[in-house]
Amino acid sequence: MSNLVNYAKHELTLMGMLGSAEPINAAMAEHLVKMVEHFSAEGHSGFSASYAIRALSKLLAFEPLTPLTGEEREWMEVSNGLFQNKRCSHVFKENGEAYDINGRVFREPDGVCFINRESRVPVIFPYTPKSEYVDREAMTA
Repeated sequence: MSNLVNYAKHELTLMGMLGSAEPINAAMAEHLVKMVEHFSAEGHSGFSASYAIRALSKLLAFEPLTPLTGEEREWMEVSNGLFQNKRCSHVFKENGEAYDINGRVFREPDGVCFINRESRVPVIFPYTPKSEYVDREAMTA
């Protein structure tokens, strides 16, 4: 067993998931261990592992690996005159103007994050999706 698999099992045990009496936690831990075992079996070096992790993380989150082009084939109409990017679900186009609804993420002092209408940022193609985190100050009573 690889060091990575041992590490994953140890961390999942400390978290209370591996060997948990809760079926959902036990199942999730089992799935995560299987994914780590498969990744470990690929024999990545330090460089290829970090590259694979970054790419896989984006793919699993439905994030594009290359910049969006804005070409017509990237869009699908989701309602009358509103288009959503097929490669990045948080990018929309309306009246010919594209915007990212996750462009600005607001963060409360307790770490809770949220988006709202003010989160929209204009998109100019080619576009690599990114979010700016905006810290909000604590409200005093």
